[in-house]
Amino acid sequence: MRQPPLRLPPRLPALLALVVLAGCQAKEAEAPPPVRPVLTTKVEVRTAETFGPFAGTVEPRYQTQAGFRVPGRMVARDVYVGDLVPKGARLAALDPTVLQFAVTRARADVADAEAQLANASAVEARQRTLFEGGNVTQAALDGAVASRDTAAARLAQAKAALQKATDELGYATLKADVDGVVTAWNAEIGQVVSAGQAVVTLARPDIREAVVDIPDGLMAGIKAGTAFTVALQAAPTITATGRVREIGPLADPATRTRRVRMTLVDPPEAFRLGTTITVALDRATPPRITLPATALLDAEKRSSVWIVAPDGKTVSRRDVTVVHRDEGTVTLSDGVTAGETVVVAGVHSLKDGQAVRLAAPGL
Repeated sequence: MRQPPLRLPPRLPALLALVVLAGCQAKEAEAPPPVRPVLTTKVEVRTAETFGPFAGTVEPRYQTQAGFRVPGRMVARDVYVGDLVPKGARLAALDPTVLQFAVTRARADVADAEAQLANASAVEARQRTLFEGGNVTQAALDGAVASRDTAAARLAQAKAALQKATDELGYATLKADVDGVVTAWNAEIGQVVSAGQAVVTLARPDIREAVVDIPDGLMAGIKAGTAFTVALQAAPTITATGRVREIGPLADPATRTRRVRMTLVDPPEAFRLGTTITVALDRATPPRITLPATALLDAEKRSSVWIVAPDGKTVSRRDVTVVHRDEGTVTLSDGVTAGETVVVAGVHSLKDGQAVRLAAPGL
């Protein structure tokens, strides 16, 4: 015999659904919020900025391109690049043969002029004696006097020529005008050089300078006397102070930089000529805070950051004032204080009171 189907009370399914929903809500209420790992950084207030660094070299303030004052063939070179030479030391020499012939000829001309003057003086003395006795005319005496004066002038001319020839013979030897170091040679033994041609470059090592090229757009605050910190590239711990002495009046058309020369104040011996250096300048600025750009949350028409609580377990949102942005950082004027911890990654997935876990240092 067929049994009739079991019928539930009409309200029972609805009651069961309410019981299940209430159980789910209870479970959701009991589940703790997820703890999010975050990357953070400590807030530091900067009151100075570093201008630079810029690369340059150590160069002498004074250097001379020395050359012979007479033409000739170079037959000697006594020093080499890097040698320290005292004042008066011989650097190079020309073949003196032709110049010695000139001196010999000048001496012969002087001897001839002296003989001519002695003869003219004797003639003038005889003519004066005869004139006083009434045996010659005034015109004869005047002619004798003129001949003597001409002979005296020729002697003076010959002596000047001898002095010139002697000096030129001395110019065949190139000597150092000051104590210095040889930095370059532009001629070799056997080469014929002209008068005034640069043969050797001599630098004075007593006054050294740092020479750098700085972009023209950064030169607004640089003036004569500004003190930079100069460090050796090979040993950054070795430093000296460099004061701006000269600023190039025109920017280089290719690099758009200006050449700046700085006098080194009592530099260590390690600052040798030609050494590569870096220069930098620490300048005071209004207090400011620089954070990674990823720390900034721009939402709801507000710029803010997430501040980690002192216990390091939760975060809270705080509005800040942004004064500058660039590709990787933002600069704030207020909103955070030194020593606070700011979240720098995942700022869009946090909310006020969010439980967080700080990542281990180095991660």
